[in-house]
Amino acid sequence: MISDSDLKHLQRCVELAKNALEKGDEPFGSVLVSADGEVLIEDHNHVAGGDHTQHPEFAIARWAANNMTLEDRSKATVYTSGEHCPMCAAAHGWVGLGRIVYASSSEQLSQWLGEMGGPPSRVRNLPIQDVIRDTTVDGPVPELAEQVRRLHRQFYSMKR
Repeated sequence: MISDSDLKHLQRCVELAKNALEKGDEPFGSVLVSADGEVLIEDHNHVAGGDHTQHPEFAIARWAANNMTLEDRSKATVYTSGEHCPMCAAAHGWVGLGRIVYASSSEQLSQWLGEMGGPPSRVRNLPIQDVIRDTTVDGPVPELAEQVRRLHRQFYSMKR
């Protein structure tokens, strides 16, 4: 179930994705929120330089491992504009982060890229639950997924 608080944090993720796009990067953004609702860290994609591991969800997992107890990590929520890729889902699982909420799914992204003539990903699009166990996952959120789709459309039109 998506709450008003969830929507607020997801909207921030979409804003971060837009910031990434404005910097010439792929439009993805993520936020880590503690159990008491405090935003701990937020980030966006940094893959334009060629290092395709510079996803915000991966950065959040590393930050959490270095700055939070395992108990605090398990109670935190990661919000993201797009469903975790397998690399980020694995990082999330390995550091023991809690709930994941995303605006748009990997399946949606794959479909959008096909429609836009974008290249297929070298990494398989797997649902988070196919990569890690025992994590509550909520998404997609249709009204925000449409905003994310527009950002991806803009990104791929700029690449042509």
